[in-house]
This record gives sequence, C-alpha cells and structure tokens, in this order.
Amino acid sequence: MNLKVQFTVVFILSAISIIGFGFLAILVSQDRIVHFDSTVISFVQGFESPILTSIMKFFTFIGSLPAIIVLSVLIMFFLYTVIKHRSELILFVAAILGSSILFRILKQIFQRERPNLHRLIEISSYSFPSGHATTAFAFYGVLAFLLWRHLPTQWGRTILILLSVIMILAIGTSRIYLGVHYPSDVLAGYLVSIFWLTIIIWLYQRYREKVYNRKHLNDNQ
Repeated sequence: MNLKVQFTVVFILSAISIIGFGFLAILVSQDRIVHFDSTVISFVQGFESPILTSIMKFFTFIGSLPAIIVLSVLIMFFLYTVIKHRSELILFVAAILGSSILFRILKQIFQRERPNLHRLIEISSYSFPSGHATTAFAFYGVLAFLLWRHLPTQWGRTILILLSVIMILAIGTSRIYLGVHYPSDVLAGYLVSIFWLTIIIWLYQRYREKVYNRKHLNDNQ
C-alpha cells in the first residue's frame, strides 16, 4: 500500500471516528440520547441472571486497570524476548498509555454522571467515555495488529480477529449490563480508540517503511 493510499485510509478512519465522537458528545451534552441509552440498557439487563452476572463481572475485571497492567506486562515480555521487535513494543505501550490518557482527559471535560437505574456493582468517577471500552479496544486492537503478521495461516488470523472482537464487545457490554455505563459511553470509548490506533499505527508503518528503505539503500551501496 503506497503512501497516498495509506494517508487516505488514515484520514477517512480518523475523520469518521472523531466526527462520530463529536456527534455523540453533542447528543450527550444536550440530553438527546437518553431514550437510546435507556432502551439499550433495558434490553441488555433484561437477560439478567446469576450466571450471566458472574460472566459479566469476569469480563469487566478483564478490562479493569489491574488486569490490563498484568496482561500488558506479559505481552511486553513476549514482544521483547520472543519476537524481539523493539518497535512493536513501543507501539504497544503507546497504544495503551495514549488511550488511557485520552479517556481520562475526556471524562474530566464532559463530567457525565454514571447511570443510576439498576447497578449490579458500585463504582465512582465520571462516565463518558467508558474507560473499559477505550482500553479494551486499544489493547485487543493493537494486539491483533501486532500478532497478525506473525501468523502464517488464514484461519489463524481469522481466529485472532474473532477473539479480539469478542473480547472488545464483551467488555463493553459488561459495563452496560452491570449498570455502570450508558451505551453511548461505550460507543464513545470505541471511537476514541479507533482514532488513536489509526494515528499511531500509521506513524508506526511510516517508521517501518523508512527503516526498510534505509536498509535497502545501504545494502545496494
């Protein structure tokens, strides 16, 4: 994929994500998304059962800060010692740290209170956008990108994408099910991560391309 096509794809994805987030932010600030949020919450919580609650608590724990830290350390160890790609390690750290900083800043800007309809767990802090959704998308999204090139078979890559999508959706849904986030919070978190991942992956690809071209030039001299 040449530079012009790469830039076009990045521009479109980042534009869609930032426009989508801005649209959601306007609806939230004007209380014009209440019906959508309450309808989805009622639907999701309509499946409530002791078993499903335990499952959702598990997924929300997987998306929590302590779990993400532990998983990130394991992934960084793997990238550093097994794959031995230092630049991939930097990309991974940038994805996680950047998304975490972004959602914290946005929470303080919008200061949306959490839903108070039917909470199955208690939690403080602001609601918009969902930190779990933002971090989950960043974590599993960048992980899928990094592992994709190291899987030799198509079925392996398909399983990787499916597992990543399942984890992202499950963690986001768990926040709605447990009553600590509005659906619009979760959607906003996903959009924040799409924007951030699009930018840093493009920068990473540009860096890799420059390194390759420099090495290729030196080899031909």
